[in-house]
Amino acid sequence: MRSFAVLLGKEATALFSSPIAYVLMTVFLLVMGYSFTLTLFLSHQPSMVHVFFQMFVLFMLTAPLITMRLFAEERKLKTLEVLLTAPVSEVAIVLAKFLAAMSLIVVMLVLSGAYAAALAWFGDPDFGPIYSGYFGLLLFGSALVGAGLLASALTANQVIAALISLSVFLLLWIIDNFGWLLPSPFDTLVVNLSLSVHFRPFAVGSVYLSDVGFFLSVTLLMLLLTVRALARR
Repeated sequence: MRSFAVLLGKEATALFSSPIAYVLMTVFLLVMGYSFTLTLFLSHQPSMVHVFFQMFVLFMLTAPLITMRLFAEERKLKTLEVLLTAPVSEVAIVLAKFLAAMSLIVVMLVLSGAYAAALAWFGDPDFGPIYSGYFGLLLFGSALVGAGLLASALTANQVIAALISLSVFLLLWIIDNFGWLLPSPFDTLVVNLSLSVHFRPFAVGSVYLSDVGFFLSVTLLMLLLTVRALARR
């Protein structure tokens, strides 16, 4: 546990000492602050539903930038072999990098809580959809980080890792549009792979075990595949 804590601290320090983290947080808060203000003045309703959907899209664009360097940079600098020969398992390495990346996602979500606080200050919002929306974004973010880790573990080029992640995210975002064109039962199978289909209930205040299980399953599968990719080295 001590070696894992040291490894986690190292990864978190490396992430938050990078200007990329602060640029991403600044851009995220500026874009979402503008969107929140504009939506609030146009709708005149104390709701964050539209904001959650925009966070959903913005997470898909920022997650590849967070995860692209986690393993790709180690491979490029030839430090991955040193890390793999250290007295820590591949599982501990993957979990440390995953939790470090998730800490940035959590910080972004916590800072965006200022929008919910503004709603509570100026109005009387229904906090049910707000709680479920943030819960859904946390699960969604964990799935994105898991997939981004896998992409980073498969290549030594950070740009390629980011492009792979982004391509997969965009495909799983719009795949339900193609799924409806397929005959039964393939339509149901393809639609259920859509990230937006499983996130949408969270944004409007509904939490289903099937959606929670989907994001958790994707996260665990991506982490398992990442561990296997490291073990093959």
